[in-house]
Amino acid sequence: MGASPWVVEGTMENFQQVVVDGSRERPVVIDFWAPWCGPCRALAPLLEKLADEKAGVFMLVKVNTDENPDIAQMFQVEGIPAVFAVRDGQMVNSFTGLLPEDQLRAFIDDLGTGTSEPKEPTPLEQALELEVHDRGAAGNAYRAMLATAPDDPAARVGLARVLLAAPGNEPQAIPLLTGVDFGDFATEAQRLKAILHLREVPHADADLAAAQSAPTAEAKVALARILAARGDYPAAMDELLAAADDDRQLGRTAVRDLMLKVFEVIGPRSPQADDYRKRLQSRLY
Repeated sequence: MGASPWVVEGTMENFQQVVVDGSRERPVVIDFWAPWCGPCRALAPLLEKLADEKAGVFMLVKVNTDENPDIAQMFQVEGIPAVFAVRDGQMVNSFTGLLPEDQLRAFIDDLGTGTSEPKEPTPLEQALELEVHDRGAAGNAYRAMLATAPDDPAARVGLARVLLAAPGNEPQAIPLLTGVDFGDFATEAQRLKAILHLREVPHADADLAAAQSAPTAEAKVALARILAARGDYPAAMDELLAAADDDRQLGRTAVRDLMLKVFEVIGPRSPQADDYRKRLQSRLY
C-alpha cells in the first residue's frame, strides 16, 4: 500500500472511525483482499490510482480478510476481491471480482462527492453499526426490531449473533434461529447454528484440563471438540490434524466431520478453511 492520504488500512479497532464516521464526510470504498489472492493484487493498484487521482472524493479502506475475518463476516464476504461503497453510514453499492478500469471508474463516479444530505439510517443499519462498538446496545436495537416484526430474519440473526458473542446465552439464541425463512440471511443463520452445535459439548475449564491429559488419537478429537466449543478454532483444528497423524481412519471419519463443522463457523471457503482442508487431505491421501 502506498503512502497516500486517501488510502488507509482498515481494522476492527479503527472501523468505526474510518468507515462509519468517515463515510459521513466522504464516500468510503472498502477493498476486501488477501495477500494470496491474484485478482486482489491486480485490482489494488487500480483502486489506489483512482483514490490518488480523485484526491479526497472518496477514501479507500483496505481490509485484509486473513487478519480481519470479523469485518468480512459483517459484510458477508464470500469471495475476494470484494468491494463495498459506504456513504453516510450506509452501504450504497458493491461488486465482487476484478473490474476493468473503465467500469471501476464508473463505479467510483457513481458515488458522487458526498455533499448531499445524509439519509436516515434504517433500524438494521443502526443495529449493525452498534455491533462494532456496543454489543449491548446492538442487542437492544435488534430486540426493538423484533418487537414490531417477530419474524424479521435480519433481526433474528443479528440478535443471535450478539448473544453468541458471549458464553451462556445459547438458550436465548436457539429459538431465534428456527421457525422462519431466513432468505438472504440463511448462510449466517446456518453459521450460528453450527456454533450452537459445537457448544453442546461440555467445555468448562475442568473439561479442558481433563481432555489435555490423555495422549490417544480419540482423546485429541475429544480435546478438539472442547476447544471448538470454547471458540478456539485454530487450536481445535491443530488437534484434529494431530489425531489424523496418529490414526488415518479416524481422520477420515470423526476428524473430518468435526473439521467440516468448524469450517461452517469460520467460512467454508475462507483462507483458513482452505489451508486446513489442504493440510488434512495431505495426511489422508
